[in-house]
Amino acid sequence: MPSSHDWINNPLGVVEGMFAASQNNPNSGWEAKAVEFFKDHLNEKDAHTWVPSLNDVPLHYLKPNSLVKFRCLIQDMFDPEFYMGVYEAVNPSTRDKVLRCGKYKDVTECGVDFNSKNTVTAERQTFYCVPIPGESPWFPLILSHCYAGLSQARDVPSTSYAPARQKRSYEEDDDMDTQPQKQRDVGWIAPLLSAGPQTASEHHGNGDCKRQETEAPSSQVASASRVDLNFPLPGEKGPSCLLKVYEDWDGFKLNDAVEVFGILSVSPALSALADEKDASSSLLDPADSMETAEEQRVHSPPASLVPRLHMLYAKPLPHNNPLLPAAACEQNSAYLSSTRSEMATVRTELLAYFTHILLGDALAAEYLILHLISNVYHRHDVLPLGKFTLNLSGCPTEASYTERFYQIIQQLVPSSYYLGMTLQNMNQMRLVPKKDYVANRLVSGALQLARNTSLFLDESRLEQGQLDTTGVRNVTALGNVISWQKFDYDFNYHQMGIPCNINVLIASEGRSLLPSDCRIHLQSQVAPSDVEEYLRSIHTQSQASQLNKFRVYLSVARLLDYSISDEVTKSVEDDFVEMRKDDPQSISAEDLHRMLVVARLLSLSLGQTSLSRDGWLRAKHIEALRRSRMEQHKCVNGNEQ
Repeated sequence: MPSSHDWINNPLGVVEGMFAASQNNPNSGWEAKAVEFFKDHLNEKDAHTWVPSLNDVPLHYLKPNSLVKFRCLIQDMFDPEFYMGVYEAVNPSTRDKVLRCGKYKDVTECGVDFNSKNTVTAERQTFYCVPIPGESPWFPLILSHCYAGLSQARDVPSTSYAPARQKRSYEEDDDMDTQPQKQRDVGWIAPLLSAGPQTASEHHGNGDCKRQETEAPSSQVASASRVDLNFPLPGEKGPSCLLKVYEDWDGFKLNDAVEVFGILSVSPALSALADEKDASSSLLDPADSMETAEEQRVHSPPASLVPRLHMLYAKPLPHNNPLLPAAACEQNSAYLSSTRSEMATVRTELLAYFTHILLGDALAAEYLILHLISNVYHRHDVLPLGKFTLNLSGCPTEASYTERFYQIIQQLVPSSYYLGMTLQNMNQMRLVPKKDYVANRLVSGALQLARNTSLFLDESRLEQGQLDTTGVRNVTALGNVISWQKFDYDFNYHQMGIPCNINVLIASEGRSLLPSDCRIHLQSQVAPSDVEEYLRSIHTQSQASQLNKFRVYLSVARLLDYSISDEVTKSVEDDFVEMRKDDPQSISAEDLHRMLVVARLLSLSLGQTSLSRDGWLRAKHIEALRRSRMEQHKCVNGNEQ
C-alpha cells in the first residue's frame, strides 16, 4: 500500500492496497476502512486545505485520479448505474488471473475476463453538480489569500498545478493581462460600483461575479459551446461534474450544498465511449437501447468539460463563507463563543454603514440587518419558521439606486442574485426547474438556489404591460418562495413542491405586489445631489478588514442557537393580552408572530442566544416605530394598502 504521503496524489493506490489486503480476510470491511482512512486524514489540522479545489484550480491543471474537493450544489439526480465492483483481469504476458477493484473508477484495465464467476456487480448513484449559484465576487480574493498562507506549510505537494499566469475571468478582454498585477489587486472593489447589474435577459449572472479560471484549451472552449452545462443562473461560468456516490445516497437531496472530497476521473476513454454510442445509435433498434441519443449526450458529456468525481467523503455546508473556519459549525465551538463577545460592537458599525447607504434611515438599517441574518430554522407542518422577507419601499428611482444597493449587499453575503422584475424578465425567464423527459434531466431554473442565498428583487423596474402564462407562473413561484419557502417544480404531468431557504429582499417604489413578512418605507434623511457618487464614496471608503468583519458577523449570527425561557414566554403572553385589552383590533396574532421573529433576530444580532425581557421590549419598540411610520405613510398616500 502507498504511504500516507500519497493519499492525495494517489488515492486509488490506497484503495487498491486495502482491497488486496482484504483478499485474505473477506470479512475485513475494507471499504468502510478505506473511507475512514480518508476521513481521518482530512480531519487532521488544515489537511483539507492541502486538497486542490475544482472551484479554484482549472481542470487542466489537476492531476487525473488524484484527490480533489468540490464546493457544489446538487442540481440533478440521475438514475442509478451498475459497475463492476470486483472483476478478474488476465495478465497478457503470464496469463495469470488477478482480482481487481472497480470501485472509484470509470474505466477498467484491459484483459477483463467477463465470463469470470468472481465478477461482482455493484450499484452507484450519479448526481449532477454545479458550483453554488451566485457566489459573490469577493470569494476569489479571500480564497487566494487563504491558500497562499497555507501553501508554505504543506508537507505534501497536492497536484501538478503550476499555472503560467494569473487567474482571470472568461469575460475579461485580452488586454487585461497587460495591466500591472498590483493595479488589479488594489482596484478589485471599484468596478463593482461602476456599472449596474444587467437584467437576466442580458445574461446577467451575478453582478460582476464571474467564475475565475485561467485560460482553458481551445478544444474545451469549443466543447463548452456545444454542451449545455445547465447552470441555474444565466451567464454563470465554472466547472460542473458528475458525482458518483457509492453509499448512503438517500441522505442527499436536490439543491443540497455540499463539499465533496473524491477521486477525479477525466479519462479520454469516457468521451470516446460516448462518441461510439452516438455513432452507433442510428444502427440500433430503439428497443435495444435504454437511453435515447439526447439522454446519452446529457448523461455522458465530455470528461474534459464535465469531469467525474468519485465520492469518498462529503459534508453538508451550513454556510459557504470562506472566512469562517470549519469549527464554526460545531455546537458550542470556541470560535462561536469568542465571536459572540464582539458581535454587539460589529453590529453598531454595520448599523452605521447601512444607515449611510439607506440615506440616513437608521430604522430601515435595523430591519435590513435583521433580514440579512434571518434563516428558516424549523418547519412546523407547512409553516417555515424564521423567514423574514423584507419589502423596502420608497426606494429612489433615479441613478439606479437599487442596483448600487444590491452591489453593496453582494459584497457582504456569500451568495446572491439580482432579479430585475421587468415585464420582459417575468415573461421570458425560467425561474422554475422543469423536467425534460427526452433528455431525462431536470432543466434548471433561476430559483434553484442554495440555502441562505440572498435574492434581491428589484421591483422599481416594473413597467406597464401584460403578464403572459409564463409571467404569471413566475410571479406565483416568487410568491410561494416568500410565503412558504417552497415552490413547485414542473414535472409536466404533475407539480412537485420542493422546500427552499432563500432570503428575499424586495426593493420597490411603492408597496410590493408580492407578499412580505415585513415592510418598511424608506425615509431619506439626506438628499445627495448625486446618489450614485454618494454610494460609491461610502463603499470605497470601507476597508477590506471592515468588510470581512461584516461578512463574518452576518454568517455567525445565522449559526447561533436560540431559545426562550418559560419565564420570558409567560411575560410575552401577558404583554399580548395587555396590548389587546383596550383595542383587540390593534394587534393580531400575525403581529405577535412578527414581533417574536423580530425579537429573535434582534437577540441573535447582538450575539445573545436567548430572549431577555429587555430584548422583548426593544423588539416591541422598533415594531411600534415601524408601524407608526407605515400608518403615517398610509395617511399621506391613500392608495397604499
